[in-house]
Amino acid sequence: MQAPQSIKQRFNLGEITKDAVYVDAERRFQELETETKKLHDESKKYFDAINGMLTHQIEFSKACAEIYKPISGRMSDPDSYVVDGNPEGIRACEEYEAIVRDLQETLQPELEMIETRVIKPADELLEIIKVVRKSASKRDHKQLDYDRHRTTLKKLQDKKDKQLKDEKALYKAEADVEQASQEFNYFNDLLKDELPKLFTLEREFIRPLFQSFYYMQLNVFYTLHEKMQSIDIGYFDLTLDIEGAFEKKRGDIKEQAEALSITKFKTTGGLKKGPGFKYGSRLAIEGKGSSSTSTSPSRRMTHDSFDSAPPPYSPVQAIAGLSNSSGISRSSSTGSAWGAAAKLKGAAPPPPKPKPSRLSGMPAMETVTALYDYEAQAEGDLSFRTGEVIEIVQRTQNDNEWWTGKIGTRQGQFPGNYVRLN
Repeated sequence: MQAPQSIKQRFNLGEITKDAVYVDAERRFQELETETKKLHDESKKYFDAINGMLTHQIEFSKACAEIYKPISGRMSDPDSYVVDGNPEGIRACEEYEAIVRDLQETLQPELEMIETRVIKPADELLEIIKVVRKSASKRDHKQLDYDRHRTTLKKLQDKKDKQLKDEKALYKAEADVEQASQEFNYFNDLLKDELPKLFTLEREFIRPLFQSFYYMQLNVFYTLHEKMQSIDIGYFDLTLDIEGAFEKKRGDIKEQAEALSITKFKTTGGLKKGPGFKYGSRLAIEGKGSSSTSTSPSRRMTHDSFDSAPPPYSPVQAIAGLSNSSGISRSSSTGSAWGAAAKLKGAAPPPPKPKPSRLSGMPAMETVTALYDYEAQAEGDLSFRTGEVIEIVQRTQNDNEWWTGKIGTRQGQFPGNYVRLN
């Protein structure tokens, strides 16, 4: 029954009861509710942040110690019998971890005081605000009832020709308005009288809360500073500034890491063996032929396909191809045989124009052969496998840069040092 009146009140339709004093008090109460919730959340975040910072410091030292440990004795270490590591760094990590754990125990009482003197009081204040909010919601509902009954009474009073049932409805409406008015005024006056008192008490409540938080924060920072200032770990050179100490420890490690080929491109393998070398190149050397005179099938295929262009079509060659099928490929011999058969029947269409050869003045298409597998790392890259032939669309004179090529209908960029020019 309150829904129609709620809509009217939201859109300011009809007669709506308004109390300027309560409206201002309710606005201040809403701000108090919001800021108290924020006070509780932010103090909890501060408490978790200090605990989290100390925990992260311990985990950081553990991670460094694990990295410093030698890899000797592991299958990935070629010098498995050579003891290599950073014992000074590991000892520094252990000392640092012990200091931070001691700091964590020292700060525990201060952190517990933040929880008992800031977070829990804010929780108690939130509970009080929830109770007051229920009273405010009750007052709003009573206002809706009061405005609804008053609207009904006004309609009955304005009706000109009243009948007996209208008189009875008018009497009931007057009683409903009186009852609703008493209930609404009770909650409205109660909140107008006690909300200002709550605001005063809230200020008195916040003052010691903020002061306690300030002093506890000072104690936390002072303890952190004293503990960290008294650290005496010989592994750290405290005579240098932060940047100088960092550069001294790093040395030329960055240059050495960037010189590793695995940091340049993402690969899936090296040179693939041809189909004729199932058991590697060593078997080929020990076999019948010499490695200096043998040519891999992939290399031979690439050279054969680009050293000589196919001859232009002619009927004589097509017919001759039927008798010399052992010297030409399957596709060309099959095409010549069908062409000869069609000519004998007299139903063949006129032959196409001869294809221009590579010596007809057209520039030769520049191609390269892939030396390694390459998987696309970003949109626009061209993936290929070892031995594939790539048509060059655009390239530079530097093979350490990115070139553009295509394989069939696929086109994209690829690293120039993954291929060789044909």
